[in-house]
Amino acid sequence: MKLKNPVALVTGASSGIGKATAERLATAGYKVYGTSRRGATPGQRSFEMLSLDVTSDESVAAAVNALLRSEGRLDLLVNNAGFSIAPAGAEESSIEQARSIFETNFFGILRMTRAVLPHMRRQGNGRIVNISSVFGFLPAPYMALYAATKHAIEGYSESLDHELRTRGIRVSVIEPASTNTQFDANLLQPDATVDEYREARAAVAKRMTEMLAAGDQPAVVADAVLKAATATHPKVRYAAGAAASRLRLLRRFAPVGTVDAGIRKTLRLDALTESLPHRRGPGQVVAIAVDDRLG
Repeated sequence: MKLKNPVALVTGASSGIGKATAERLATAGYKVYGTSRRGATPGQRSFEMLSLDVTSDESVAAAVNALLRSEGRLDLLVNNAGFSIAPAGAEESSIEQARSIFETNFFGILRMTRAVLPHMRRQGNGRIVNISSVFGFLPAPYMALYAATKHAIEGYSESLDHELRTRGIRVSVIEPASTNTQFDANLLQPDATVDEYREARAAVAKRMTEMLAAGDQPAVVADAVLKAATATHPKVRYAAGAAASRLRLLRRFAPVGTVDAGIRKTLRLDALTESLPHRRGPGQVVAIAVDDRLG
């Protein structure tokens, strides 16, 4: 990206990682447009804000077309908008709730990508950077739907990069670990709760809050985005921060059992399992067998 004033579009830029990324790109010389469902809010910022809902085809088209009318080109798309469901068992979300998280986290990226690709192809260049997570390559117990969306993003991005690189367009994913933002303040609560998960749900939620509080600052992720956007030979995956880099190496080289044990220890899952009533009375054999399999 050697243009004098490249143009960038960052979704979900009202706070957290999206805001830090938009600010970092503006400092690096990009003309940046951030987006949020609410559009511009009061306050000074180094980038412009557009109203955009990634779950709406019409909203996406309107925002992208407005940017192109104003600037005439788009050089970088950063797909950051997304949300998660509060820690809960996978069966504690209805099918409708599962659809809603995929609608934003995954199909939102598809909408944005489909909207910008015709213009990037005509330009003969462009970058698309998708914010994933370490949960895009690791399991996330009690956050299964969020992990599923991030796994989908990783597969989509890598496949898309193969399709587009001969047209001058590259696609990368950024994989942060825990990031100290207000992300947990906007978590959607599970809508099909099961009482048997109540203790585990509360314990894992508490642990996740502790991990986020001790996590990297959003600027760490923003720096990784800039690196992907400006690299002469971009990689498909960028770990954001030391913790994410260690987890990527562990996933690649460590035995599966070692990685699984580390995840369970971090989330204190074995302590939760030990607290379950291991009574094998009628109607309980299946539940115990499932717990043993997960362990």
